[in-house]
Amino acid sequence: MLDIARLLVHSGSEHSVFAPHPDPSDPTPTARNGSSIEAPEKKLTLFAFRLGILEKLASGLGTLAFVWATVVLLGGFASALVTKDFVIVTVLLVTESTRIFGRSHELEWQHQAAWTTPEGAGRSSFRVVEDVDGRRTWRSRDVPLLPFAGWIFVSKHLSRGLSWLQLSSALACVVFSLIRLIEQDYGEVVGRDRRNLSPALNLFYGLALAEALIFLLEKAYWSWRISFCKLLEKVSRECDLGEVSIRRFFYDTYSKCIEGSVFDGLKMNLVTFAKELLVSELRDEQLIGVRVLHKLATIDRFSLDTLRKIGSSTRTIERLVEMLNWKNMGEEEEIRMRAAEIVSKLAEKRRNVLRVAAIPGAVEALSSLLVVDDTSDFNLLGLSILEKLASDHEDCWKIGNTRDLLPKIIDLTSASETLLRNDHAADSQIRTVMSSLQVLKKLVSTTGYIGQILRQEVSEIVFTVSNIREILQHGESHMVLQKLGIEILKSLAMDESAREQIGSTGGVIKLLLSIFFEPGFTEAENSLRDEAGEALALLTLESRKNCDRILKAKEVNRLMEALTDAVLQINASRILRNLCAYGGAECSRRLSRITAAMPTVLKVIMEAKERLLEASIGLTTEICKFLDPDEFAEFLKKAGIEEADLVVKLVQVLKEYRYPELRVPGVRRVVIEQAIWMMRSNRDSIQLFEQLEMERLLEAVAETTSELECFHIFSGGVGLSRHSKTLSSLVETALHLLAAED
Repeated sequence: MLDIARLLVHSGSEHSVFAPHPDPSDPTPTARNGSSIEAPEKKLTLFAFRLGILEKLASGLGTLAFVWATVVLLGGFASALVTKDFVIVTVLLVTESTRIFGRSHELEWQHQAAWTTPEGAGRSSFRVVEDVDGRRTWRSRDVPLLPFAGWIFVSKHLSRGLSWLQLSSALACVVFSLIRLIEQDYGEVVGRDRRNLSPALNLFYGLALAEALIFLLEKAYWSWRISFCKLLEKVSRECDLGEVSIRRFFYDTYSKCIEGSVFDGLKMNLVTFAKELLVSELRDEQLIGVRVLHKLATIDRFSLDTLRKIGSSTRTIERLVEMLNWKNMGEEEEIRMRAAEIVSKLAEKRRNVLRVAAIPGAVEALSSLLVVDDTSDFNLLGLSILEKLASDHEDCWKIGNTRDLLPKIIDLTSASETLLRNDHAADSQIRTVMSSLQVLKKLVSTTGYIGQILRQEVSEIVFTVSNIREILQHGESHMVLQKLGIEILKSLAMDESAREQIGSTGGVIKLLLSIFFEPGFTEAENSLRDEAGEALALLTLESRKNCDRILKAKEVNRLMEALTDAVLQINASRILRNLCAYGGAECSRRLSRITAAMPTVLKVIMEAKERLLEASIGLTTEICKFLDPDEFAEFLKKAGIEEADLVVKLVQVLKEYRYPELRVPGVRRVVIEQAIWMMRSNRDSIQLFEQLEMERLLEAVAETTSELECFHIFSGGVGLSRHSKTLSSLVETALHLLAAED
């Protein structure tokens, strides 16, 4: 409950729509703290590097021995060799060729063995799969080399066979080379043709022995690290990855060390390895690649570096986005799910959001994740990514222009009474509703022209307001959902046409009033009441029909009582002010009751600051339109305030706000309006204002007026709903009244 309450308090807007605020900027980049973490795969790349050095050294010696034997021994001493040496040299050449053949093919079969499962080892499968390009191809691991001999020719067994073949060849080289080096019976030295035979044979046998011993050393080192030290299993546990992925990574790294420069393998890491597999055309490789990336992106100690590397690769992002469109069951479904989770993590950084959104068809791919009446995690992932994309204006525009995406999002906000009042409802269903509301809130709160267009499009979808109404009506136990719904209504109400649509949807205003007046005992409950009050203040702004709906609800007395409630008094003042200003002449009799609140409001003015001061003075200005001078004087007396004290307070406010203030952009306007009414109704007030140098203050206001003071509400830094009278004209009127007294 504490976490929910905290979310409720902080999920709302940090800024009021009655004051402008700048668009949020990107946070200052911080130094990466994940770079110092030792990557577990470095143990494998170092191991592969050492093996590669031994292998290349052995291969180099073997090549030298082969050339020496064929060119020098068989080429120059063929007739001089005794039968034993001729046979042994020939056997060693054949075994070396066998070892080279086995080595060149062992890695190829090891790659296939890396993902051969025990369950599949005994199968002779003729299974075919449809590949990405549409061609129907064999899985390499399933190809039966001979009919009815699948078990024998399974890649794992072939790899082992080739390994034993190399080992046997190396042992044969050691045995034969040692025998001949020990025996040294190369025949008698007769003639010049045999004079160099003995050193040549010793060199050959020495090279063959050295090459075989280095190879055996490599094999021993391999077996010790892999079988005894369990290196692959250790790295697999440290990375929390399956052994298949780690084994395949090791063989890939080792292959690079063997086939290219021995240093190529040192450049390999799990992220690069996974990115390469991700763009493969084979489902098996794609699945391994996406599993590795997903695991690394979701482990805290690896995620920062992993996401940075993914984000810097446009090709990888394009592939991940493409995978979001895959809809086949089985492996494709898992690939799609993991790709969506990676993109969701990737989109947590603004720079990555821009890269994802820049991929052609990215928003359409995200739209494909959303399926109404489906409780799968795809909806949650799609909404999560869309919410992050909606932090950018241009991306909001793309979301709004994507076919059928807005209706999908709004359909997902639907929550029945059964769901909302079911204490045992699936958590995923509530989270889906909440996520869709969060996306919708970001879209409709977008500032500027794009926000205006989006609000119009959202308000025109007939289910928008009715879905929110259901949440307000039945979601008492889900305050987070209620608050999100109210914030959406509040943003929609910034547009004049949407105010009428919201107000005309049956029960919405009554539900908002009910929430507004609901007793609040916690910070979360009071935050919800405050949002409801601000929504009502917006709905009644310049809307005679919505004002009439509130008056018919007979809640004026409760609004007047709320003027003394610290939580409600600001918005209660705004609502009452709008009722007086826009209620219409036909409602004047019902509105006249509001005049009874005048003493309370006057007391608040004398003590209030900032927003409460602005709202309270604005309310008195409108109430005064229903009063004559005597009634006003009577209310001052009831409040225990002298008219001179009120004049002093108004002058002090103008002195305090010599320039337009972002938090209270309308405070100077309401002060001048109140001063004008007082000077018109009581000429004695003019003298009081003159004594306090009101004329000089008004002239200062005239010189510092700005567009900031010309609007009722703001969308970011953009003013909406312009005042009917400019501040300059009000200043001129006040100055004229002061001059008329002279």
